[in-house]
Amino acid sequence: MEAAIPLGLALPRSSTGICSFSVLLKSSPKPSLGCFGRVPGKPALFPARAVSEDRADATPQWQLDFLGAGAGSPDPPDEEEEGEELLPVEATDWCVRARRSALRSIEARGLAPSLQRMVSTPKKKKKKTAKKKDLKKAAAELKRRKKQLDAALEDEDGDEGEDEDDDVVDDLRDMDDLELRVAQFADGMFDEKRQRNREAFVQTLSRFSAAPSNRSKEVSLNRSIVRAQTADEVLGLAAEVIADVAKGLSPSPLTPLNIATALHRIAKNMEAVSVMQTHRLAFARQRDMSMLVGLAMVALPECSPQGVSNIAWALSKIGGDLLYLSEMGRIADVAITKVQEFNAQNVANIAGAFASMRQSAPGLFSALAQRAAQILQTFKEQELAQFLWGCASLNECPYPLLDALDAAFQNDARFQCHVSDVTSSMHQEMDRPLNFSRDQTGNIAWSYAVIGQMDRPFFLHIWRTLSQFEEQRVSDQYREDMMFASQVYLANQSLKLEYPNLGLCLRSDLEEKITRAGKSKRFNQKTTSSFQKEVGRLLYSTGHEWVREYAIDGYTVDAVLVDEKLAFEIDGPTHFSRNLGTPLGHTAFKRRYIAALGWKLVPLSLQEWDELQGEFEQLEYLRRILDIEAE
Repeated sequence: MEAAIPLGLALPRSSTGICSFSVLLKSSPKPSLGCFGRVPGKPALFPARAVSEDRADATPQWQLDFLGAGAGSPDPPDEEEEGEELLPVEATDWCVRARRSALRSIEARGLAPSLQRMVSTPKKKKKKTAKKKDLKKAAAELKRRKKQLDAALEDEDGDEGEDEDDDVVDDLRDMDDLELRVAQFADGMFDEKRQRNREAFVQTLSRFSAAPSNRSKEVSLNRSIVRAQTADEVLGLAAEVIADVAKGLSPSPLTPLNIATALHRIAKNMEAVSVMQTHRLAFARQRDMSMLVGLAMVALPECSPQGVSNIAWALSKIGGDLLYLSEMGRIADVAITKVQEFNAQNVANIAGAFASMRQSAPGLFSALAQRAAQILQTFKEQELAQFLWGCASLNECPYPLLDALDAAFQNDARFQCHVSDVTSSMHQEMDRPLNFSRDQTGNIAWSYAVIGQMDRPFFLHIWRTLSQFEEQRVSDQYREDMMFASQVYLANQSLKLEYPNLGLCLRSDLEEKITRAGKSKRFNQKTTSSFQKEVGRLLYSTGHEWVREYAIDGYTVDAVLVDEKLAFEIDGPTHFSRNLGTPLGHTAFKRRYIAALGWKLVPLSLQEWDELQGEFEQLEYLRRILDIEAE
C-alpha cells in the first residue's frame, strides 16, 4: 500500500491552472503526451511547427478564415512546461470550438459551398472599384454635357438661318464620343450589354407580326389614343400595350394604324400647348418613346399613305432637326414606293416635314413634284404654299408642278388675297378666284425667288395680288408680320436685281413699308458662334483689315474687304442639309444674290474647318481659298 502524500506537497498543475490527477491514479503512469502527440522530455519525430504547418496546408483557407486566426496554427508549448501534461491548445478557446462545431454541422447539411462564398474575399476588388469610379466620372460628365445642351437649346431664338446651333451640334457630337468611351469600360462589357439589349429590342419588335386581328381591341385602343389630352397619356397607352405584347399578348392591338395615330396625337398634343424644344427632346429620349418609334419603322411598309404622312409630320415636330436622321431616311424610301397613292395633303405634309428637319431627299422630292402635278386640282391653297416652301427650303426645284401651275392658272382674275386663313379646295369650283392668305402669298413669293423661277406666269399673278396690302398695316411688333415682310423684301430685291426686265417691283410707298419692317432686328437677333469667333480671330492674322458683320443690301456678311469687294461667309451646320451636306435654299439664294451685286463671295463650312489640324494649317487654308497674301 502506497504511503500517503504529505499535505504540503505541491500537486502538479497544467498550464491552465487545473490540477493533474494522473499521478494519483496510477503508480506507474505512461508517459503523458503533450500537445500534438509529443512525449515530454524526448525529441519529437516531427517538430511542432512543422505539424502545424501541415495541418494548415491540409485545411482550406476559407475554413481557417471562418475559425479564426489562431485556430489553424497554435503556438508550440513553452520548454519550461514540457514535463507537465497539457490540454490541446484548440480546446482552450471556446469560440474556436463553437465554430468547429458549427462548421461540422454546416458540412453535414451540405451548405459548405454557401459558407465558402460568404467567407471568401472577392478577387480583383480594387480593380472593379477603380472601374466603377471611372464609370461614375464618365456618367457625371455625360450628365453635365446634356445639361449644357438643354441650356443651349433654351437660349436659342428659333431662327432658321442663325449660326448659334453650331455649339449644340458640337455638344451632341461630344456626347456621342463620351457614350462610346463609357461603353468601352470593363473590357467592353457595357458595349456587349448594349448589343444584347438591341437584340432583345429587335426580338420584341418582331412579336408585332401580322397575326389574326382583334378588331374590338384595336378600335378601343384607337379611341383611347384619340381621346387622350396629353402626350404623356398617349405614350402611356402605347407603353401598356407594348408591355402586354412582350408578356405574350397576341394578336397585338397596336396595329400600323394605331402606331401612326399614337405618334400623330403625341405631336399634336405637344403643338397644342407649345411644348419647348428641350422638353420634346427629353420626351423623345424616353425608352417607351424609342420603342414606339422603332415599331413605327418596322410597320412603315404596312402603313397607309396617310399613316406614312402622319409619322413623318410627327417626327418633325417631336425631334426637330436634331433627331431621327435614319428614321427619316427610311420614311423617304417607303414614301417613294407609295407616292402614287398620296393625296395633296400627304404630299404637302411630307415635304414640310423633310424641310423642317433639314433632310435632303432628291429622289423623293422629284417623285412628289410629279405626283403634285398630277393631282394639282385637288390642292388647297395652304397645301400648295407648304409644298412650294418645302421644295425651296431644300433647294429642290419642282419643275413638273411649276409647269402644271402655269398651264392651269393663266387668268389673274382668278387670284385674290386676304388676311384671314380661310381656305378652300380648288377642285370644288375651278372658276372662282383663289383665296391665298397674306402669309401664303409671302411663302410662295419667297419660294419662287429661292428656286430662281420668278419669270413664271403663275408667279406674276401671285405678285400682283400684293398690291392689296397697301392699306394693311405691317408692324415690326409681331413675328408673323416680320416673316412676311422679310420674304417679300427679298423677293422684291431679287426682282430688281435678277429680273429687271419684268418691271414687277413694288410701288415706292409699299416698298418703303416692307423694307422698313424687313430690316428690323427685333425677331432676328444674330449671335456669334464659337466657330465664327475662331475663324474671325485667324482672319486678322492674314494681315488685312477685315470688317466684321457688314450689311449688303439687307443681308449681313460675316467679314468683308470693302475695297476689294471680297465677302467671306462662315457657314455653320444650319446652312446645309444634315444628311448630304448640300446648301439649303436660303444659303444658295444668299450666295447667288450677293454674287449678283458684284461681290466675290467665299464660303467656309464647319466640315471643311474641322478637317484642318492646327492654326498654321487653318491659316494657310484661309489664305488659299481667299486668294490673298499676307501683308
